[in-house]
Formats: sequence, structure tokens, C-alpha cells
Amino acid sequence: MADLTVGKEGPLILKFAVPMLLGNVFQQTYSIVNSIIIGNYVGKTALAAVGASFPIIFLLISLIIGIGIGFSVIISQYFGAKKIDQVRKTIDTMYIFLFFTSIIISILGVIFSEDVLRLTRLPEEIIPQASTYLRIYILGMIFFFGFNGTSSALRGLGDSKTPLYFLIIANITNICLDLILIGIFKLGVEGAAISTIISQAGAFFTMIWYLNKRHDIVKLNIRKLRFDNAIFKKSIQIGLPTGLQQTFVSLGMLALNFIVNPFGTDTIAAYTIAGRIDSFAALPAMNFAAALSSFVGQNLGANKPERVKHGLISTFLMTSIVSVLVSAVALIWGRGLMHMFTPDRHVIEIGYQYLVIVSSFYLFFSTMFIIGGVMRGAGDTLIPMFITLFALWVIRIPLAYIMAPKYGVIGIWWAIPIAWGIGMSCSYIYYLTGRWKKKVVLKYKETNTAEVADKETVV
Repeated sequence: MADLTVGKEGPLILKFAVPMLLGNVFQQTYSIVNSIIIGNYVGKTALAAVGASFPIIFLLISLIIGIGIGFSVIISQYFGAKKIDQVRKTIDTMYIFLFFTSIIISILGVIFSEDVLRLTRLPEEIIPQASTYLRIYILGMIFFFGFNGTSSALRGLGDSKTPLYFLIIANITNICLDLILIGIFKLGVEGAAISTIISQAGAFFTMIWYLNKRHDIVKLNIRKLRFDNAIFKKSIQIGLPTGLQQTFVSLGMLALNFIVNPFGTDTIAAYTIAGRIDSFAALPAMNFAAALSSFVGQNLGANKPERVKHGLISTFLMTSIVSVLVSAVALIWGRGLMHMFTPDRHVIEIGYQYLVIVSSFYLFFSTMFIIGGVMRGAGDTLIPMFITLFALWVIRIPLAYIMAPKYGVIGIWWAIPIAWGIGMSCSYIYYLTGRWKKKVVLKYKETNTAEVADKETVV
């Protein structure tokens, strides 16, 4: 556990963000290796099937992940205020919520996955493999929620290293299983989905075993779990806007697939590969934003709001440098990166066009995420939700739909950075208003002490 309320802001955030970043790098590395194995061993149709499945998987998990962020915000603020019993109650409530919702989502996913695939206008030759991959993957959803929920709780406490260690083990296991099930036993997309389930289950159970033996706060004992209605309501109030935001983002991904899919298998495969590279490039901004949220939550919980601005400036400088470097890599070596996934020259050129256009504007994306991280750490998730939905559904999707018939897929690609730029501008304007400061879960008296008012409410 790390106390983020004392010490130099920049080094603290960097030290906290790096393990999360490394963990997600390993996770994305698995995703990339998985796509490379599928693209080279099975073919571009299977690669397109896995890529087309991702927005549906994201749709199924997005609402719950968003609500989980609400639990993480409360954990960080209670921990900053040294209210350890409340931290434990929050973690227990989170586990109970995640268990039941994962069961419901798995059932709905298995029943409706193929119908959703058809709604996206996915070519008929891709649907059988995409449907098979989806159904198997969804059956392991409970392990995904368990592992990610536990990781979020630890990060709320300032511990970003423990999730990293188990994530590394999970991803190495996943890659090895992929090579065995796909490369040797020729199980195709089924092998990829089975590998994911086994590795996620193994990571979750081993991390719980370790925490039950070694950790002072995060422990899972099914017979002693306590559900706290007040904490659950607070978590919903904070997390629901983010969850709805994630849900509409995932619906936006499906809407983009609806626009992209009629261009055929080559374009879908190129979009899948470029999207994998794009997701990898987005990791620094996303993880620094998550680290900043925990930093903001703890410092507002400890009644130290003056540290928040310094933390934002330091994080902005760090992510800006990284964004410029990542953009340069994508522009210079984009074709080589695409070639790792497929030898098909047409697919490579389509994907490289995407990278040239989108990667040139990573700085917009990182700035938007960092500012949103401050607001979420304070518990203000409603306005960031509206900003994200506005940029996606009012700008990006309509613009892509209008430009696609005239400019082809290049028009779809250009809609992405244009939406980022507008979202970044709106986020910064709202940050300057300072209204997000009023959304803190813990309210302090004017004496600047860390005494929490008797009635803690979310404004």
C-alpha cells in the first residue's frame, strides 16, 4: 500500500503508474501476440472474427467496470481518511456485487451474442468463428470480474505492484496456452478463448490465495462478506455515470463496426490489427490517468486539495512526452508493425493509413484522459460521461457515417482525432470551472482537519 498524500507529486504518480502501465503492457502484449498467432496460424478471417467480437465483449463488461471504478474511488478516499473498517466494507460489497452481475452477464452474453454480431453487418463468412469465440470467452466472465475487481481495490489502496505480478503470470500462461492450443492442436479461435479463461481463472485464484495469506486489508472470505447498502449506493452514484459512459463507448465501437464492416474482410482485419496497436499506444495515457485518479482521491480524502493541481501538471508533462514518442514510432514503423500480424499487403496498407491519421493526434487523447482522471478521482463522473458521449455520438459516429461514402475508410479514420480534439477542449473548459471539487465523498469541516462529518453524502 502507498500513501499518496505526502511527498513530491510527480515522482509519486510516476512510481504508482509504472506498475499499472507495465501490467497493461503485458496484457496488451498478450492481446497482440494472440492476434499475431491467430493471423499467422489461422488466417485473416479468424483475425477479423476475434476483432469483431471485442466490441461486444466490451459492451457486456463496460457498465460493471464503470461501477467498479466507483468502488475504487470510495476505497481510495476512505483509505486517505484512514477509515480502514469502511475500506473493508467497501471491498466486501464490491465482491458481492461483481459475483452476481457476472453470472447475469454471462447468461445474457451466451444467448444474444450471435444476434448482436449480425446487427453489426458482419460478413456471413466471419460470423461462425466470431460467435464461437464470443460464447467461450463469455463463460469465463466471472474470473475476469474477480481479478479486475481485486486489482482495482488494491490500486485504490495505493498498491499497483501486486496486480502487476499476477497479471504477468496470467499473460505468460495465456501466450503459452495459445501456442499449444492454436499452434499445435489447431483449435483456432476456440483455443484462443479457452486460453483466456484458464489464465484469468488461474490469476484470480492465486491472487486471492496470496492476499488471504499476506495482506492486511484485502481478503476474500465468502462466509464473512458484508454487504453495506450505504456504500453500495455511493458506489452506484459515483460509478454509474462512468459505467454508462463505458457502455455508450462500447455501443459506439459497435456503431463504428457497423460502418466499417461493409467494406469487407480485409478492412475488418486491418481495423482489428491497427486497433490492437492503437490500444497499446493509448496505455500510457490511460494508466497515468488511473494513477492520477487514485492520487486525487487520496489527497481529497486527506483534505489536501492543493496537491491536486500539482499532480495534474506533472502527469500532463509526463504523458505529453510519451504521446509524442509513441506517435513517432507509429508513423515511422507502422507498416512493419502491421506486417507482424499478416503478410497480406492490402490489409497492411489499410491499417497503416489508420495509424498515420490517428497516431498523429495521440496528444489530444492523452490530455482528455488526464483531465478526466482528476474529475473521477474527486468523484465527479457525470460531466466526463456527458463529454465522452458528446464527442463520440454527436461528433465521431455521425462524422464517420457522413464521410465514409465519400472518402471511404479514410473518412472513418479522420473522425477519430476530430472527436478527441473536441472532447479534450470540453474537458479542459469544465476543469477550469472547478465544479468537480464539490463532488468529494468525504466532507470536511472548515477547520481543515481530517475529521469526517457525521453524515457523509455524495453531492
